Amino acid sequence: MGSFLIRRIGVMLLTALCLTFVVFYLTNLDPNLEKLAKSEGNQRMTEQQVENWLQRNGYRQGIFRQYGQWLGVAPGFTRTTDDGKIAGRCIGRSPVEPDQAADASTYCGLLQGYWGQSTVFKEPVGGIILKKLGLTGWLMFWVMIVMVPLALIIGVFAGMREGSKTDRTLSTFSILTTSTPEYVSGVILIVVFASNLTGLKWFKGTAASAMDSITFTNFTLPVIALALYGTGYIARMTRASMTEVMTEQYIRTARLKGLDFRSVVLKHALRNALIAPFTVIMLQIPWLLTGVVIIETLFNYKGFGWTLVQAVGNNDIELMMAASVVAVFVVLVTQLISDIGYVFLNPRIRVA
Repeated sequence: MGSFLIRRIGVMLLTALCLTFVVFYLTNLDPNLEKLAKSEGNQRMTEQQVENWLQRNGYRQGIFRQYGQWLGVAPGFTRTTDDGKIAGRCIGRSPVEPDQAADASTYCGLLQGYWGQSTVFKEPVGGIILKKLGLTGWLMFWVMIVMVPLALIIGVFAGMREGSKTDRTLSTFSILTTSTPEYVSGVILIVVFASNLTGLKWFKGTAASAMDSITFTNFTLPVIALALYGTGYIARMTRASMTEVMTEQYIRTARLKGLDFRSVVLKHALRNALIAPFTVIMLQIPWLLTGVVIIETLFNYKGFGWTLVQAVGNNDIELMMAASVVAVFVVLVTQLISDIGYVFLNPRIRVA
């Protein structure tokens, strides 16, 4: 297990470096840099003025050197202003005197905990990411609480009675929820339960107030809208796995020994049937992190997804990079947990 973890962590680090470099390269293409220069300067800047601004702020260094500075393994870019002050990545937004610059850190990147400064929110990116991740974390938590048990129950009941009326009904429900995008189900839920059209208005059609205080009325609709889509997918995988397990020889042997159907399912079939769905469940975590973009925008819940939309729409390069790092990290960690859990659930892999 130790060598397995070391290999997997090594592959994770290499994958993270490659993916973040690709994102860094794409976000630092000339069209994006030109938009950044004009947003930080003014929209009437000429091409020469844009080029001068990029040169002054270190965007015309080599791409590998810039990536190293962002990562924190290369010295941060510095320059001397016309009035003799020092400006640069590790200095801050305002130039300082040379003696003050001497006290600044030489390396200031991701490895040192410096995520950069947001050009839209005018705040340190690290603080923004932590705050927004906390908000989205609550949404993801409640979606998993609703989605996973419901999906497993549907999948197990459908798989236990393959071909029955119960199986067909539950399978149809799963297909309908999976084939309905989140934004469609979200709009339907708002129209039915939070508008004057039906007169019900049991819930709020916006989750803005949930950022301060989560209540049943302001948080139910976004949770259900996200949970419905994932429920059908997990339920179908669980049903397929359960159906396969119920036809195994050891299940037939247990039935022939006189064990009741409930004991056979709970003690013999269920654990083996959960091996494949476990991987699918773990993959829902990175999907939720990036999939909340639509729901958070629809319900005005300003979490990680909403922030990512703002960063992309306003060409906030530092914030986009930070969001990409978080997304890559979550994907890789959940895959590692999935692999470890798969080993524990499947004795054949553990023995091998």
